[in-house]
Amino acid sequence: MKFIEDGDKSEKMTLDRFDRSILSVLAEDGRISITDLAKRIGLSKSPTQARLRRLEEAGVIIGYRALLDPIQLGLDHVAFVEVRLTDTRQAALTAFNQAVARVPEIEQAHMIAGNFDYLLKVRTRDMTAYRRFLGDTISGLPHVANTSTYVAMEAVKETMLSDTT
Repeated sequence: MKFIEDGDKSEKMTLDRFDRSILSVLAEDGRISITDLAKRIGLSKSPTQARLRRLEEAGVIIGYRALLDPIQLGLDHVAFVEVRLTDTRQAALTAFNQAVARVPEIEQAHMIAGNFDYLLKVRTRDMTAYRRFLGDTISGLPHVANTSTYVAMEAVKETMLSDTT
């Protein structure tokens, strides 16, 4: 996991080696007990708990959740969708962003600097469900001019933040 080093004076919180260790361990096992976490990072329970609380309050740790296997849930069709908007003024971007946030099939949405405005990662059951979703939902999002779809044949690498170095 990459973090801001002790000497970095940016606006982000400075993390020392214990903070980085806490984050690395939690990224692998978010259900670890404080006692086990303290042992893993080499501190006693009280300072570990205080550091964890500080990381949560500072917004470095934004939550804990279960990671679900979409394949086991029958959602193995992944498409990447380039979206071009009819309007890129702030009000239009805000309307698009808010609408996208409400659509569970859209796993990721990124504003892009390039030949299109957004790149969406969409997960559905199959091609038929995706085709319906594209026509009914994506095309109906605010200010959508046109789209281009790229279907993933195989996930070669999918990582969470915990898997990076």
